[in-house]
Amino acid sequence: MHSASARYLKGAACGLAAASIWASWSALTRFAVTTSFDPWDVALLRYGAAGVLLLPVVVRRGLALDRLGWLGLAVLIAGAGAPYALVAAGALRLAPAAELSALNPGCIPLFVAAIAFAFVRETISLAQRTGLALIVAGAVLLIITNADAADWGASRTFGAMLALFAALMWAIFTVVMRRADLDPLHAAALVSVGSLAIYLPVYLAWRGAALARIPLTELAIQVVFQGVLVTIVSLLLYGRAVALLGAPHGAAFGALVPALTALIAIPLLGEWPHATDWLAIVLISAGVYLASGGPTPKAHL
Repeated sequence: MHSASARYLKGAACGLAAASIWASWSALTRFAVTTSFDPWDVALLRYGAAGVLLLPVVVRRGLALDRLGWLGLAVLIAGAGAPYALVAAGALRLAPAAELSALNPGCIPLFVAAIAFAFVRETISLAQRTGLALIVAGAVLLIITNADAADWGASRTFGAMLALFAALMWAIFTVVMRRADLDPLHAAALVSVGSLAIYLPVYLAWRGAALARIPLTELAIQVVFQGVLVTIVSLLLYGRAVALLGAPHGAAFGALVPALTALIAIPLLGEWPHATDWLAIVLISAGVYLASGGPTPKAHL
C-alpha cells in the first residue's frame, strides 16, 4: 500500500506540474493570438526550437517504427504536434481561455477513457466513473452558463468545437504513446522533430518571414515558453504521469487546467470567471482527483 501510494504521489506531482504548464499555455497563447501572433506562428514557435533541440534524440533512438509503424508515428505527430497546436491555438483565438480549457484539455480524460475502454479494454473503476461524471458536469455547466453571454456567436461556437477536437487529438496521442511503451523524451522528440520537418515548409510557403516583424523580446519569450517549457518539459512530465498511473489516470490531470487557467487569466487577460464558473471548476477539480486514482477514505479501511 505504501509503495502504491508513493507511486500515485509521484505520478500526481508530474501530472499537476504538466497541468500547470498547460494552464499557462492556454492563457499565454490566448494573449499571443489576440495580439502579435496567429495560430500558424504559435505552431512554429512550439515545435521549431524543440525540433532542433531534440533532433539528437531521434538520431540516436530512431523512429520507433517497430512499435508504432508509419501509421502510429503519423498519429503520434498529429495528436500532439503541429496539427494539434494549430487546432488548439485556433480555438483560443475565438473564445475565453478558461472556458475553452474546460473542453481542452479538461475533457481529454473523457476521450482517453472512452478510447481505452473501447479499444484497449482498460478497466474503469467506480471512483473513476464518478470522477469522469463530475468532469462532464463541470464542463457542461461552464459551457451552458457562458452560452448566454452577449458575445456568444458562431465564431465562439466554432472555437468550442475546435477545442473538443483538439482534446480528441491529444487523447489519441496519449493512448498510442502508452500502447507503444515510449518513454516521454523519445515521444517528445518524435513529435517535435516530425512536426518541424513537416510543418516548416508549409509555414514558409504560407507565412514567409512574418515572425521577423515581431519585437525580439516578445518573440524570445514565446520561443522559450512554447518551444521548451510547453513542448519538452510538459510532455516529459505528462509522459511520466501516464507511465506511473496509466493512460486514463494520467490524462485526468488535464481536467485541472480550467481552474488553473481561470486564475492565470485574471491578471493576464482580465477575464474574470462568474460564480457558476467557479462551481464548475470545483466540480472538475473533484472529478480529476477521483478519475486520476487518488486515494479515497474507503481505500484505507
